[in-house]
Amino acid sequence: MIRAENVVKTFGEQEVLQGINFTFEAGKNNLIIGRSGAGKTVLLKILVGLQVPTSGTVWYDDVNFTALDKQGMRAIRMKIGMLFQGSALFDSLTVEQNIRFPMDMFTHKSPQQKLERVNYCLERVNLSGNNKKYPSELSGGMQKRVGIARAIVLEPQYLFCDEPNSGLDPKTSILIDELISSITKENNITTIINTHDMNSVMEIGENICFLHEGRLEWSGTKEQVLASNNENLQSFIFASPFLQKLRKAALK
Repeated sequence: MIRAENVVKTFGEQEVLQGINFTFEAGKNNLIIGRSGAGKTVLLKILVGLQVPTSGTVWYDDVNFTALDKQGMRAIRMKIGMLFQGSALFDSLTVEQNIRFPMDMFTHKSPQQKLERVNYCLERVNLSGNNKKYPSELSGGMQKRVGIARAIVLEPQYLFCDEPNSGLDPKTSILIDELISSITKENNITTIINTHDMNSVMEIGENICFLHEGRLEWSGTKEQVLASNNENLQSFIFASPFLQKLRKAALK
């Protein structure tokens, strides 16, 4: 579990986040949604420790993350997996080397132990046998799956995903959502997903945080989204005619 308590972030005179209070639950797909400029990326960076809140605190279970020194933060970060928007694979490294990279950096496992873990993660994302390929030889969806394999190679307790479906076709996006969701459930991970993808919201949104102009405007589940009377949420979620029809059908 990760908890934001009254998190405020200002840049100069601009208040980007206005007292965010929200609990991201373990074993669930926690989604941060909102328009561009709503504060989603800033909140994600504060949660993972890449930015410091102007005021407020972030808790990892019972640990005040914002009060930790560098050594304490490093211990928490060892438990964090990151899936970046563009996969962020190293072009000059093979798939196996990319996935092994966090273990090379943070563990003292033997080469055989590392290989076994790499192969397990590749199998988990349905890419067994692709060890020696380079990112340029893979499709966008395959690259994203390699990114997921790298993100889980250290068996994280917390998983952050920044726009995991960016640039992917709808079918591949669904596969990525299902993969992230199943890994979350199997390992009871606290997964936080920053997304604009409304399909993700409606398919896997178990605990949703909707930001609007730096405020926590609404929170709830994918089922509650359809019945919400929040005008800003409706305007954001139901921008497409298809989703407008879906909502009308659900309210009948």
